[in-house]
Amino acid sequence: MSDGALTIVDGTQLRAADLTVVAAEDDADLMTGAKVLELAESRASSALFGLSLPQTLKSSALQSVNLNDEDDVVSFRQTHLSSDQASLKLNRYLTAIADQLKDDPLVISILDGNILRLFLDDEDDFAMIAEDLFTDLDAEDKGKISKNEIRNALVHMGVEMGVPSFSEFPLLNDILRKHGAEGEEELGQAQFAQLLQPVLQELAEVLAEKPIVVIQNIKVINGSKLKKLLDDEKELNNIVDKIWEEKHSGKEGLASVELIRGFLERNGTGLGLPPSEANEAVGLLYDAVFADVKDGKVAVEVEKDELGKLVKEILNKFAELLEANPVFHDTNH
Repeated sequence: MSDGALTIVDGTQLRAADLTVVAAEDDADLMTGAKVLELAESRASSALFGLSLPQTLKSSALQSVNLNDEDDVVSFRQTHLSSDQASLKLNRYLTAIADQLKDDPLVISILDGNILRLFLDDEDDFAMIAEDLFTDLDAEDKGKISKNEIRNALVHMGVEMGVPSFSEFPLLNDILRKHGAEGEEELGQAQFAQLLQPVLQELAEVLAEKPIVVIQNIKVINGSKLKKLLDDEKELNNIVDKIWEEKHSGKEGLASVELIRGFLERNGTGLGLPPSEANEAVGLLYDAVFADVKDGKVAVEVEKDELGKLVKEILNKFAELLEANPVFHDTNH
């Protein structure tokens, strides 16, 4: 696993872990709820590359074991459970996390110093990177920048080049201080590169000893949410009702397929579809789905049951294509 490489955390890793074995790890026959929660978080983190669980995942997992508020959690932590009871709670907790990750996967990068070492081992690559960084930071084109700009150079490099943010990796501040990369003293391009190099070398060594996991602001649309919708007859009928209402409120001249496509492009994100404007791949996905639907067999005037069948057919096609080729959507844009 190397810096910057994207890894999808979709619950598969957690399902492969031991979800059930909870032998009493204390001398006593009973285990406290506090110990169960500690074990649950530890096993989840271990299975998920050392990732600290986001609060949304923790909340969902707690609700799965009927801990809906802080009072419930406090009471549970003081409760004593048998090994079987503890095992059941642990299983439900971890399964809830795996289920949520299946519907809403996380995208992570594991920073282990590898890509930094690749840059540093190639003199030409490092010289080019240092030059580009210096040029970007020399906003006034003076040929000089202050030592303080080393900090901004690391920010510019970012996760894509194997550098964690200062907020996620405060040790960066210590590394800068150790190498004297602070202050207003001005540096030329060569001096800047000479100072940047040992900073990156030490960062690579520290990350090699203790890699860190960074959650990316990327959403993965994999068809899982759509499949749940398709299994929910009531919710599916609600969608058909809304499209039917649109058909009879000024859009009755549109062919059924056009009507459905317009509705999904406006409302699809809530159903488990990627935003229609996200990127070119999404437009191609829509084109592929609707190219397979033979509009010629569906007249402008259709019965509601026929419209419902068509909606279900279209959503099934989306689900199949997204499962085979998930769409990645950068939520920063």
